[in-house]
Amino acid sequence: MKQFPENFVWGAATAAYQIEGGWREGGRGPSIWDAFAHTPGKTFANQNADVTCDHFHRIDEDVALMKAMGLKAYRFSFSWSRLLPQGRGAVNEAGVAFYDRLINALVANGITPWVTLYHWDLPLALQMELDGLLNPEIAEHFARYAELCFERFGDRVKHWITFNEAWCSAVLGHGIGYFAPGRTSKAEPYIVAHNLLRSHGRIVEVYRRKFQAAQRGVIGITNNCDWREPKTDSAADRAAAERGLEFFLGWFADPIYRGDYPDCMRAAVGDRLPRFSEEDRAMLKDSSDFFGLNFYGGMYASEPPADRVVATTVPTGNGGMAEDQRVELSDDPSWEKTDMNWNVVPQFCRKMLGWIDQRYGHPPIYITENGCALPGEDDVQVAVNDTKRSEFIRVYLQACHEAIATDKVDLRGYFCWSLMDNFEWALGYSKRFGLHHVDFATGKRTPKKSAGWYAEVMRNNAV
Repeated sequence: MKQFPENFVWGAATAAYQIEGGWREGGRGPSIWDAFAHTPGKTFANQNADVTCDHFHRIDEDVALMKAMGLKAYRFSFSWSRLLPQGRGAVNEAGVAFYDRLINALVANGITPWVTLYHWDLPLALQMELDGLLNPEIAEHFARYAELCFERFGDRVKHWITFNEAWCSAVLGHGIGYFAPGRTSKAEPYIVAHNLLRSHGRIVEVYRRKFQAAQRGVIGITNNCDWREPKTDSAADRAAAERGLEFFLGWFADPIYRGDYPDCMRAAVGDRLPRFSEEDRAMLKDSSDFFGLNFYGGMYASEPPADRVVATTVPTGNGGMAEDQRVELSDDPSWEKTDMNWNVVPQFCRKMLGWIDQRYGHPPIYITENGCALPGEDDVQVAVNDTKRSEFIRVYLQACHEAIATDKVDLRGYFCWSLMDNFEWALGYSKRFGLHHVDFATGKRTPKKSAGWYAEVMRNNAV
């Protein structure tokens, strides 16, 4: 048994749009994902999350699921448009009451709430009226929304995450149009990323100035990154792999930990990469109490021939901004893949943690998402015998343990994605990541074997 440090945080994660449903109930306003999913051709089989897991009506049942498996922490997101239907202005008290019920149920059952303020579901009104994340003013709206959350819930919520995977909002939402709001551009991803970083800085400034001392909580940001392994030991491929990581994770982490975007981005992107004002730079620097990482896989990286046009890879490859970063990505045929076509290489997780540790000065790290989708799980009998999921989590946790014990990385927690099967964004209900099977026709939850296996890990604090 590999023992994890005392007080290691064990959790599972979800997101509001993916599980809540109740899309027009309780005073909730529409989000950009409601509009996107109701647009024909944007999601698998034109599926939407109007009902999805129906968590809106099943809080008590879902908290009981968490309690039954001994969950220590639950990471979930607030729906901004459930709290502020127009994104600004009048507060929806029914929305506040909904999250009060959830938070109180978690606390009563000894489960620590970890709240993500923004998991991609911008209120539609802000998109229609202000051009959404492209408008620099969005930072002020984010700050006011966050302040409401701190005021109403900060007496019980002590762990805040400002943004989930800003890379996805920028690249998938505004670069290749795969996610809401479905825009395509070579310039907009950099503007959106810039505004999200500025928004993060303002949110944290509000929390630290007005709430943190009294509420005694922590606040950070969660970024996603896949590892980039040099395809060969050549200097060119090593440089390409490093450039790939800087374009993926450095883009969002360097301004917080090092004061500006990576040099390779400045060189490649030129005037399309915005510049921070001194005020924004000051707010951003050291604005994360911990480093949140969503990690799923990785690929080989190599230097492309000078005359080759590097096309944007498919969304699941998480390449992004390929023409600018000029990194060629590839797989090893021997690698096992998940149902998302993501490579299963646990040592890449250890390497990713080490890279973060070295580049950003040994920050406390939480893996805020890791997990796998498996095929055939629409069938509940197939789903409950998900030994491959348990094995996936096991080998990744072993890699995490090596990072802690051997590499001295300050990894403090692990959240499995996901507590239950849910609406997998543009892929609809075609992919299942859950520790619990959900029958989307009836809403019935059924624990998979992985839920029991993960319960043992949490109970033993060991794998």
